[in-house]
Amino acid sequence: MRIAVYLPLLLSVIAPLGARPLSERCEPRLATWLLTASALILGVATTVSLGLLAITGLIGVPFLADLGHWSARTAQINDPAEPLVALLAGLLLGGALPTVARMLWRRGRSIASAIWDAACMPTPDGLVIVEDEAPDAYALPGLPGRVVVSTGMLRTLDKAEHDILLAHERAHLAAHHYLFVALAGLGAAANPLLRPFATAVTYTVERWADEQAARATGDRRRVARAVGKAALAAHGAPAPRLSTLGFRGVLGRRGPLAGAGPVPRRVAALLAPPPARRPGLALATAACLALTVMSTAAAAHDLDALLDVVGVEHQHGPHHPGVERPDAHGMG
Repeated sequence: MRIAVYLPLLLSVIAPLGARPLSERCEPRLATWLLTASALILGVATTVSLGLLAITGLIGVPFLADLGHWSARTAQINDPAEPLVALLAGLLLGGALPTVARMLWRRGRSIASAIWDAACMPTPDGLVIVEDEAPDAYALPGLPGRVVVSTGMLRTLDKAEHDILLAHERAHLAAHHYLFVALAGLGAAANPLLRPFATAVTYTVERWADEQAARATGDRRRVARAVGKAALAAHGAPAPRLSTLGFRGVLGRRGPLAGAGPVPRRVAALLAPPPARRPGLALATAACLALTVMSTAAAAHDLDALLDVVGVEHQHGPHHPGVERPDAHGMG
C-alpha cells in the first residue's frame, strides 16, 4: 500500500498530458472510448486512493480506533501514510464528493429535461425546425431523440450542407455522445486534474460525428466547408434564448457545430485522409488503465490486511501468545 495507493494519484498527473495527442492522432470513435474510460477510471481510482489514505489516518486516532475495535498504537506503527498526508487526503476527498454529487444532479436534470423536451416535439422524421434568426443546430437526446435546427442556420447553409448538418447531428444521437461527455465530466469532477480528458472528449465526439457525416455524404471537403461555415455563422450570432438551448449544457457551449477553438482542427482533419486507429496508442492507454485498476485493488487489499492486524492487536494485545497475526508489513 505504501506504493500502490499513490500510483493512481501519480498517473492522474501524468496521463492527462496525453489527452490532446490521443484526440488528434487516433480515430475519433476509438479516441472517445479511450479518453472517456481514462477519465472515469482515473477519477474513481484517485477517489478510492484518497479514501484509503484518509482511513489509515482515522484508524490511528484512539477514539475512532476504539469505536472500530482497532488498536490505535498498532495502526500508528504500521500506518503507510504520514498523518499530514492522511489529513490532506481527507480534505481533498471531502471537497471531491460534493462536487461529484452536484455534477450528477445537474447532469441528471439535463438528461431528464432533454427527454421531456424531445417528447414534446412530435415530428415524423426526428427533425424540428424552430423559428429563430440566430444560426443554431443541436442534437436533443430523448426516446427518440430530435435534431433541432433554427431557420437562421438553414438560411446559412445550402441544400447539400443541410444534409451534412443532419448527418452530423444524427450521428450524435445514434452514438449517444452525450453519455461520453457526461461520464468524462464525472471523472473530471472527481479529480480536476483530469479536466483535459473531458475537454478532449467534447472535441472527439464532434470529430466522430464529422467522420460519420463524411462517410454518409462521401465528400470530406464539402463536410469541412459546412463545418467551418456553420461554426462561423453561429459564432458571430447573438446567444439564443434559453428555451432553445435544449441539451447544449452537456454537448457544448453553442451546439455541436460551434465553438471557434476546435473548429480549425476539425476542418484540418476533414481535409486530411481519414484517421487511423493507432492500435499502439490504444494498447498503451489500456495498459495504463489496467495498472491503475490493479494498483487500486492492491492498495484496498493491503488496507484490509492492515485492519485485520489492528483488529487482532486490539482484541488480544500486542504480545498475546499463540495468536497468528496477518503480516502487517507485506503491503505493496
